[in-house]
Amino acid sequence: MRVSRAQADENHQTVINSASRLFREYGFDGIGLKDLMKTAGLTQGGFYKQFASKEDLIARASQRAMEMATRRWSDAVGSDPQSPLETVMAFYLSPDHRQERGDGCPIVALGSDAARQSTEVRATFEAGVKAHLQILDELLPADEDEGPRAKATVVLSLMIGAVLLSRIVNDETLAQGFLQAARYEVRHMTTTHEA
Repeated sequence: MRVSRAQADENHQTVINSASRLFREYGFDGIGLKDLMKTAGLTQGGFYKQFASKEDLIARASQRAMEMATRRWSDAVGSDPQSPLETVMAFYLSPDHRQERGDGCPIVALGSDAARQSTEVRATFEAGVKAHLQILDELLPADEDEGPRAKATVVLSLMIGAVLLSRIVNDETLAQGFLQAARYEVRHMTTTHEA
């Protein structure tokens, strides 16, 4: 049965969106094409009509995941102009985000996998990291003693590391401790500078 161009485009986007979620949940090698296509409601036979390879899909799904994450940060900033950094921390350094592997931060979920991928895949993560840094750079007070983006780089590293560590451990108290410590340190960094 022949599929219309519009339906083919919709199927293509459905596969990218499903892969974006499934890769974050299971890793790039944790799910096969058959299961991925089944989750998207399509057959494996249609995969190679849409993508050159699994690597091609990984790059596109990674780009989608990073775009969604950046949009989520921007939406958080826009939702509370009085305390945008607090709003970003409230969702990012939360127990809910810790649990939402499939829809959570792709840097946390796939960072170590992405480091072993192609230049194209790493470039999508790099673009996403830079977009996150740009948002933080706009939210944080300038520091004359440090170079551009220095504080944003520290804050992003701290936040990503805290979520990653909180997901690794089984001890709920320890997991919450990582998230709380990161929130405290970010607040301390921003208020100490303003004093």
